[in-house]
Amino acid sequence: MNTISISRRKFAHLLGASAAAAFVRPAFSSAKLSEHIGATGGIVRLSANENPYGPSPKALKAMTDSFGLACRYPDEHNNVLIDKLARLNGVNHDQILLGDGSSEILKLCAETFTGKERGNLVAADPTFEAILEQAKTNGAEIVKVPLTTTFAHDLPKMLAVAKGGLIYVCNPNNPTASITPKDELRDFIAKTPRETVILVDEAYFHYSDSPDYESVVPLVKDNPNLIVARTFSKVYGMAGLRCGYCVAQKETLERMRPYQMWDSVNIMALAAANASLDDPDQVSTGQHLNSEAKMFVISELATAGYKTIPSQANFIMVDCRRPVVPLIKAMKEQNVHVGRLFPALPNHMRVTIGKKPEMETFVSAFKQVAA
Repeated sequence: MNTISISRRKFAHLLGASAAAAFVRPAFSSAKLSEHIGATGGIVRLSANENPYGPSPKALKAMTDSFGLACRYPDEHNNVLIDKLARLNGVNHDQILLGDGSSEILKLCAETFTGKERGNLVAADPTFEAILEQAKTNGAEIVKVPLTTTFAHDLPKMLAVAKGGLIYVCNPNNPTASITPKDELRDFIAKTPRETVILVDEAYFHYSDSPDYESVVPLVKDNPNLIVARTFSKVYGMAGLRCGYCVAQKETLERMRPYQMWDSVNIMALAAANASLDDPDQVSTGQHLNSEAKMFVISELATAGYKTIPSQANFIMVDCRRPVVPLIKAMKEQNVHVGRLFPALPNHMRVTIGKKPEMETFVSAFKQVAA
């Protein structure tokens, strides 16, 4: 391949060829990398809601095949992935904005729609904190609204305290792994004034199997103030590669673009994300493995007398019935890393669902430190 000059057509062909290739991992795969880390550190990492099985084999091969493109800026190749995401989501090309993980999308929304002159940020308590910090840096007032008794977003109260600006809805929610019912969310979006922007973060939507949950991407068509964020970090196993995107109306995205860094998504992430979408087994396999390990650990905890918030994600929240910080520290001493403290739920421990042996190690360590 001529790495000095490569066209968009050749790049698309490269990705297509990688996606069609046999499921053969490179010699130094993510599996071997994790074995290497385990051998040297002995740490069970259940702290960041990552997918322990890693990217699709097709994604790994696509990355390897695109090494020759590492000398090129990615801007002219973004359209290959955008075209595919537009088709997947049933929207137009100009309704997709790529990001350096969905974290960049959240940052762009905070910078674009919040601040002293734009309005406040309204979010659940607890929820994913990154966008709160970004809006605070932007000079915005931060309003936290406690979750309901069923750990759903209290949408009427959130709407009542909004002052233009941005309302952030993480669904399924991090850290509770709970959902906000689809009918409530649909009604909320319809009632929200157009001057208030709604950001629905669907980072974990692949893991939800509840009949009371649905993506709100189809609602973008009729709601210019709606933005839906997605990521390749979770079920696609690409947390370390950093690739995400959002769906919104064209005019909304045009307001965000001036705040975005040029060429923020790298060539390897583009190649891997594109190939991942061509792997019919990546999502279904990830869902199955996550569900299997999750059911195991929830059952073990229940037998030991510990309740969990009903989970619709790749992590759980365990009610430890006591302040969780000492338990987090004690687990770390056992080489099991779990999630950080969420002050709104000081007795709850967030635990990522890892592989079955990792969850067995977690259960053993948890029973020791919680005894």
